[in-house]
Amino acid sequence: MEASLEEIEAIFLDLDGTIYLGSNLIDGALEFLQRCQERGVRRFFLSNNSSRSVSQYLDKLLKFNIPAQEQDILLSTHDLLSWLGDNSITETWLVGTKGMAQMLQDAGITTDSEKPQYVVLGYDTELTYDKIMTASIHMHAGVPLVASHPDMVCPSPEGGLPDVGAYLAMFKATTGVDPVHITGKPNAGMILHKIDELGLDPARCAMVGDRLYTDIAMANRAGCVGVLVLSGEATMADVEALDAGAEQMPNLIVDSVDELFR
Repeated sequence: MEASLEEIEAIFLDLDGTIYLGSNLIDGALEFLQRCQERGVRRFFLSNNSSRSVSQYLDKLLKFNIPAQEQDILLSTHDLLSWLGDNSITETWLVGTKGMAQMLQDAGITTDSEKPQYVVLGYDTELTYDKIMTASIHMHAGVPLVASHPDMVCPSPEGGLPDVGAYLAMFKATTGVDPVHITGKPNAGMILHKIDELGLDPARCAMVGDRLYTDIAMANRAGCVGVLVLSGEATMADVEALDAGAEQMPNLIVDSVDELFR
């Protein structure tokens, strides 16, 4: 479980639980990002959290005094939009936030269709009974379901909060329907398209995150160095419970990003 970051040219960083936790920066995160800049390492920010738009994430990073541009931010919603586009889907019923709805609408996708091709599920922090009731009715009528990401919980300083995976369990109990596809991490395409765009070797890129089943699994699928931080969801007990050769096995484990590039 050893890995060197000496040859790394680009680093992909999870946000919740890695750079910040709720409204609090992880100790040493700003100094770590400064070390990335000094080393000439490109850094990108990733999140499966589809509750916010790119502009909302950018605003949050800037409030933390983290220099970033829109092209530095990769969301599960981007992966979802790619999948919807590949399948020629323009009519949906969205269980998601206004920020997520805006991203879909900007791409020409209706989010409140009376005859949707798909029910689309995101991390809806503005959830209403009408949204889940209408989604359930559509699914009972045979409309398939697609989800933005599989995360069961969203980390917070007070403990894990219900995320898309928990909503999926609710819909399964209500309708018996499973999603036909789940986008976002751990799908390797979430970062490989950016790595290809940069013309880099995946082996010279690192993925840093706090979740084994999304962040680290994606790193291994993409052929990147997987760095687990213990500042969010995963614990050493979770790592020790993994089978040998599991795709969730990290190459490097640190308490937080504060330990990297020192």
